[in-house]
Amino acid sequence: MSNDVYETFWDRGWVVVPGVFPVDEMDQISRLAMAVAISEIAEGDGDDSELDKDAAGNPVPRKVNWPFTKNEHFRKFALDRRLRDLLAAIIGKPVLLVFDQIFLKPPRHGSTKPYHQDNAYFRCHPDDEVITAWVALDDADEANGCLRYITGSHKHPILKHHEVVGEKYNLMPEEANIDLTRESLAPASKGSVVVHHSKTLHTSHANTSDRWRRAYATHWVSADVVSEVDTIDRAYFNRYRGEYERALESQIT
Repeated sequence: MSNDVYETFWDRGWVVVPGVFPVDEMDQISRLAMAVAISEIAEGDGDDSELDKDAAGNPVPRKVNWPFTKNEHFRKFALDRRLRDLLAAIIGKPVLLVFDQIFLKPPRHGSTKPYHQDNAYFRCHPDDEVITAWVALDDADEANGCLRYITGSHKHPILKHHEVVGEKYNLMPEEANIDLTRESLAPASKGSVVVHHSKTLHTSHANTSDRWRRAYATHWVSADVVSEVDTIDRAYFNRYRGEYERALESQIT
C-alpha cells in the first residue's frame, strides 16, 4: 500500500484503492451473489426483492445479507489476504471481520441509501479501529449510484441519528447537520476497494442507469475494539469461529 492511500484515508475519512482484485474474480462473486439472492426470493427469504420485477417479469434481487454464513466462496473472499493486508496497513493493526453484506443495486430499481455513519449503528470504540471496505463488483459511477462522502466528517463526533420515516431499518442524522458543501463522489472501477472510517458520513443515490451496481461490503475491527451493544459478541470471528478459522486456513499456501 502506498503512503498516498494511508494519508488520503486519514485526511478525508475515505479512499478508493483501484485494482485490488481482478475483474474475473468480481464476475464470479457477482454470479454467485445473484444466484443466492434469486434462490432466497424463491424461498421467500429475499430482502424485499419480490416487490420489484424486471421488464421480463423476473424478480429483481437487491441484497444478500450475511453472505459469509451462506457459502464457503463468500467466506474465502471476505477474508481474502489482499483485503485484510490493505486494511491492517491503514489502521496499523490486524483486522477481524465483524459482518458482511452484498448490495445489488439493480438498473432503474436501485434506491437511495440515506446519509449515515456506520458507528451510529455499531457503537464501537475506539472508532479509529473500526473500518469498512466496499469492493466494487461492477464499475460504480454517479449514474448507477456510487458512494458519496462528506469529506473530513470522521474528524467530528458521531451525530445523533433518527429513524427514516417509513424506513425503520435506516437511520440518519438531521439534514441540517450534513455539510453537503463537503460532499465528494467516490467512483470506483470493478475490482477497486473503497475504504471508509466508521465515523465518515456516506450515502449512495438511486441507480438511474441501465447497469447494475453491485458491491461486497465488509465491516472490520481490531482485536482491541469493544462495543456498547452486541456488535462484537455477534461478530463472525466470535459467533462463527470454526468457519472463520477454516476460511483463513484455506488461504495459507
